[in-house]
Amino acid sequence: MSSRVAAPAGLPTAAQSLATAKAMAHAVDLGALPEWNLSDLYSGIDAPEFRADLARAEAECKAFAADYAGRIAALAEGPDASEKLGAVVKAYEAIEDLLGRLMSFAGLVYSGDTTDEARAKFYGDTRERLTTASGDLLFFGLELNRVDDAVMDTAMAAGPLAHFRPWIDDLRKEKPFQLDDRIEKLFLEKSVTASAAWDRLFNETIAALRFPVGGEKLPLEPALNKLQDPDATVRQEAAAAIGETLRSNLRIFTLITNTLAKDKEISDRWRGFKDVADARHLSNRVEPEVVAALVEAVRAAYPRLSHRYYKLKAKWFGVEALPYWDRNAPLPKVEQRTIPWAQARDTVLDAYGAFSPEMAGIAKKFFDDGWIDAPTRPGKAPGAFAHPTVPSAHPYVLVNYQGKPRDVMTLAHELGHGVHQVLAAGNGALMAPTPLTLAETASVFGEMLTFRRLLAATQDTTQRRAMLAAKVEDMINTVVRQIAFYSFERKVHLARAEGELTAERINELWMSVQAESLGPAIALDKGYEPFWAYIPHFIHSPFYVYAYAFGDCLVNSLYGVYAKAEDGFVERYFALLKAGGSKPYGELLEPFGLDATDPAFWQIGLGMIEEMIVELEGMEDAA
Repeated sequence: MSSRVAAPAGLPTAAQSLATAKAMAHAVDLGALPEWNLSDLYSGIDAPEFRADLARAEAECKAFAADYAGRIAALAEGPDASEKLGAVVKAYEAIEDLLGRLMSFAGLVYSGDTTDEARAKFYGDTRERLTTASGDLLFFGLELNRVDDAVMDTAMAAGPLAHFRPWIDDLRKEKPFQLDDRIEKLFLEKSVTASAAWDRLFNETIAALRFPVGGEKLPLEPALNKLQDPDATVRQEAAAAIGETLRSNLRIFTLITNTLAKDKEISDRWRGFKDVADARHLSNRVEPEVVAALVEAVRAAYPRLSHRYYKLKAKWFGVEALPYWDRNAPLPKVEQRTIPWAQARDTVLDAYGAFSPEMAGIAKKFFDDGWIDAPTRPGKAPGAFAHPTVPSAHPYVLVNYQGKPRDVMTLAHELGHGVHQVLAAGNGALMAPTPLTLAETASVFGEMLTFRRLLAATQDTTQRRAMLAAKVEDMINTVVRQIAFYSFERKVHLARAEGELTAERINELWMSVQAESLGPAIALDKGYEPFWAYIPHFIHSPFYVYAYAFGDCLVNSLYGVYAKAEDGFVERYFALLKAGGSKPYGELLEPFGLDATDPAFWQIGLGMIEEMIVELEGMEDAA
């Protein structure tokens, strides 16, 4: 999701340039870091074309409602239903693309500096107007779902409407949870002052926090980066600063968490969802029992994955248990180096190119055409993402690049998303979006390609061990840690249904899942209790986190098929990515001989992590 009013989006203001220059002074070895150019969407927040498109979007939404509200059932009848209704869906898709372009631009502008008042106002005003405009379109999906299934099946059997069948079939899964039109519109319009407002408060609060480390007051992302510093005293100081700063702001984070959990409970109750995560499973188009099987498999594997690995790492550090701030610490006696941006770029593109020149060619455009924003800046959204925007444009990638090996993996990850989004764009605005069951596939696969290529080129035993250890830690963070996050969310939402939660109660729930998942070789000393407060997924996308574990285990299985050098793998893989949201995940996995509904499926992915830990133990024995 990037202005001060006078500056076009994607170009730094004088204040931004100064901040960036200061940041670069502390990271001179990184080289020139790119900042994205959003002009492919709009030239700036005051651009006349943005204002014109916003007005056009509002007018087209009203006109669409005037033309078709109350008429969808009639259009679905008769021999020409496919042509008539197909034309209506096509018009609706064009409006969705325009709305998506406008909102994507506002979100990207805002993420460039969430503390800037002009950007925040631009984002808030745009969201408010587009939410109101979307209310005029709300009838369409509701009326489509009221058409008799047999009538709709006949209309979709052939002709123009057949193209949109995957989207309509997907939409029909929402039928049992639809409400009256006026209530649906109320829910939509109230979201601006409900969940969206609390999301924004979280963003702006986190972005404004400063963490005192080494005589500097750092934003969250650089402070978290200090937890990977080679100096143990720096790691401990950073952990203390993060914990103390979050604790001093727990009142607001607790209020946000309580409010959003209650807001979700109200929506779920009105719609008839039985479990706190059912709405997420529905939006992911994944069966609850499949997620339950994944969670059960990962939790059962804690002792042979995270517990086992951290015991080994504690041994390397010469202690019985690692303090929590050393969980992701670099290995002792291993040279730490800063990786310049140009080297990171070449590393990822080389790995992608060895798999598929076409894949590397798509990724290269992100670097060449200004689709990446890489520097850390005060106020910039923390973390990383790939924003698909809309099929009529192209994705953008945000990272906070600081030259660590994990930053290279993050770049490979987000570019994987970007490649996926480019390939899926041909499905159009309604069917390009990929459900979370497959959304992490290309990103995690891109990481794996990059890691395997680097590992194969590394002969030094010490460096190889360090690389394997870093990869195991990343996979534990992706699988074990995310399932622990999911368990924590379940506990919070279930407890919130009984009444408002205090900060200390949320801390207790957090510590319980962390102790279970990390095991006895990680000492969860005082100060770690409030670390839940900075995790954005809990706020923005409740129960999203299991998608990472889903994607990692799925990709491990996919990579196993690829490693067998089966003919046609690249073609089948590209077909999976190009499908976007036009096919269910089960159908897309069939050509690879994979079935995620089989509980044994998850053991394949977990087994790959265990194999790496065994290899590390063997290196320790050999030493």
